[in-house]
Amino acid sequence: MSAATTRSRTPDRLCAEAVDLARAAAEEAAAPGVIGEHTGLVSEGDRVVTHFFECKELGYRGWRWAVTVARASRAKIVTLDEVVLLPGPDALLAPEWVPWSERLRPGDLGPGDLLPTDQDDLRLEPGYTGDEEPPPNSVVSEEMRELAEAEDADVTPGTPAVQPATPSRGTIASVAEELGLRRARVLSRYGLRIAADRWEEEFGPKSPMAQAAPATCVSCGFLARIGGSLGQAFGVCANEFSPADGRVVSLSYGCGGHSEAAVMPKPPQPAAPVIDETRVDPFPLRPARDSGSVPETGDDETAELGHS
Repeated sequence: MSAATTRSRTPDRLCAEAVDLARAAAEEAAAPGVIGEHTGLVSEGDRVVTHFFECKELGYRGWRWAVTVARASRAKIVTLDEVVLLPGPDALLAPEWVPWSERLRPGDLGPGDLLPTDQDDLRLEPGYTGDEEPPPNSVVSEEMRELAEAEDADVTPGTPAVQPATPSRGTIASVAEELGLRRARVLSRYGLRIAADRWEEEFGPKSPMAQAAPATCVSCGFLARIGGSLGQAFGVCANEFSPADGRVVSLSYGCGGHSEAAVMPKPPQPAAPVIDETRVDPFPLRPARDSGSVPETGDDETAELGHS
């Protein structure tokens, strides 16, 4: 540890003894009767000490008045530096401010509430535009043709008659298994209808949330489409702040979390300052002799007019 560090941690004697000066400064800055006992001091540096006084003002439990005094080098007079009210170790503080976008939690959105989305929301991307679709009657590239032929080629050489087993490729069962449709039973029309009635009753157009929504789910970017015949009337909500997150919703349902209901624009960029307030313009204390509108005259000219 250096000698300078040791000196800075040791309070200056004259500054440490200036408790009355610090108290008088705190009482002048604060309201009458709110300055309490002297609770300690701390060395801020060479010949700089901060005194702490208890704050008795209501609503500031654990706060303390901090009065900083200083002394010039080789001087015996202690001067006042600053007076400020600071929170102590056990002070009652307000919680840290959190933006609304981080405070919002799933389930907070109610009927009539509107949840704006950022213009650059990472959860959304431009929809289908048709730019990536190949033009009609386009010729398949040579690489794609070779891949298609390699995929259709037989793994075992020879004709099917000489192969050890009859290939199952091309049968209805193999196609169904490849598509994931090899099930013993599927939903009937009645099963589809009662399921649609249940989903539409909970997340349909007649719900209070949908009645107060600015738009329907059919135009929302958070809607995940489903296949089958039910996909013509239903989808899955993928907005974590929506009350229907992860649920099957009707395309005519809606909530305040619609992706296009209220798009927040980008914050405007401030223009460049017209006046540079950081530059210092020097001004002379006395005007120059040739700065006026009247030309300067010499002593010889004034003498001719009778002036002394």
